[in-house]
Amino acid sequence: MTAISPELSYAVRLPVLAKYLGLLASMLALLTLVPLGVAVAFQDYGIALRYLAVIAVLLTAWGASRSIPEPRRIQTNEALTIVALAFVLSPLLMTFPFMGSGLSFENALFEAISAVTTTGLSVTTDLADKPETFLFARSWMQWYGGLGIVVLSIAILMGSQVSSRSLRAPLGGETLATTTRAHARQALIIYSALTVTGIAVVWLVSGSGVVAINHVLAAVSTGGFSSFDDSLAGLDSWYSRFAIIAISLCGALPLTLYAITFSKRWRDAIRDEELLALVAAVGLVTLLLFLSFRLGSGMGLQDAAGHALFLAMSAQSTAGFTTLDLASIDDGAKLSLLVSMLIGGGVGSTAGGIKLLRLLILLRLIQVLLRRTTMPPHAVHPAKLGGKVLEDATIQRVLILVLLYVGVVLISWFAFLAYGYAPMDALFEVVSATATAGLSAGITSAEMPLFLKLVLCLDMLLGRVEIVALLVVLYLPNWVGTRKES
Repeated sequence: MTAISPELSYAVRLPVLAKYLGLLASMLALLTLVPLGVAVAFQDYGIALRYLAVIAVLLTAWGASRSIPEPRRIQTNEALTIVALAFVLSPLLMTFPFMGSGLSFENALFEAISAVTTTGLSVTTDLADKPETFLFARSWMQWYGGLGIVVLSIAILMGSQVSSRSLRAPLGGETLATTTRAHARQALIIYSALTVTGIAVVWLVSGSGVVAINHVLAAVSTGGFSSFDDSLAGLDSWYSRFAIIAISLCGALPLTLYAITFSKRWRDAIRDEELLALVAAVGLVTLLLFLSFRLGSGMGLQDAAGHALFLAMSAQSTAGFTTLDLASIDDGAKLSLLVSMLIGGGVGSTAGGIKLLRLLILLRLIQVLLRRTTMPPHAVHPAKLGGKVLEDATIQRVLILVLLYVGVVLISWFAFLAYGYAPMDALFEVVSATATAGLSAGITSAEMPLFLKLVLCLDMLLGRVEIVALLVVLYLPNWVGTRKES
């Protein structure tokens, strides 16, 4: 094997990072105007001043970056670094306004990271006593975190096709983290349409505009923050609960699927492998949960069916809303939810997890491996999915990503075991954070040790940027070494 020449390996160029992080800062400043307006409307002037300070910092960073010339191209490691830093720096900035609602720095940081990564794990209790500004701001961060600050910037601010083509997704265009400008605008339109439609439907069903806005912003992003301490158990109506979780399920489907449907190719859309896999997964998990609730917990038929279907949709979409105290369910039910969260929704959706498409690829590889044992040595039988041959590079990316996910989960799990938590509850919490799901077995709280809060924060960030981008930031040769001329 030939060694890679050092001359072919380039560290990131700091002016390039500064240029595009400055553009992202201007986008974040625009997005921060919304919670600022809400704070003023609710006369939370102290919090409004904090948002003004954040906007001032962001606009200063943008102003400083304007004089930096745009590079002819962006290196892959630079694009990955920009994406990862966008999800690291934005919650750091939003920690300051969150502290205005009475949170300590560590708890405010945890909430901000959970928000922007669309996870929904929370260390905040007594939400009824928290300002409406705080509750809205968490959901708003989940909303723009779901689509991604980068994709919003490309859709609205970045006019250069060089930047929009170079800021590719970490794994070859498979996620919404980054995309081309045309696709970014299409995603923004579909995402906004789902949001407006969802708010209208939930408002009509629940009768509350505040409930509709806060929960739909969190639902369409598959984020899961609720205005109630007991999540959607705080809503008496099953109609309202299912209206919200249905929006989450819509967010867990690839946004390109809606574009295909609206282009009159609806037959192709309903035959989509990920759509069929999502329906099958929700059906299977619903059955397993129903049996657990009905036979194991002795729940009534109607309650068992309602909770089972709701939680299956919540886990598979990685939304994280719940109608039950999950600390009270048995380990079999937790295991079903755990696997569902780990798999997650569709590629190109707002959902977390390994993603259904990658699971389908793994299953197809296993099928091909078994089939080849029955064939003669000279036979050629390539792995296919949806009638298309799976390229070696695609297979390699999938296998590496799954391996990284498993590694992150195991290392984080050992940290929780070292603190004496029950193995199943600890694994459940770690998978929930890494899959950006937000369902909790009762471990996540303000009293949780600081080190474990940091572990979950890192898990949430790794899960949101799909691990590779954040690993690039932590990779020393990414920062030290030969640099290309712009």
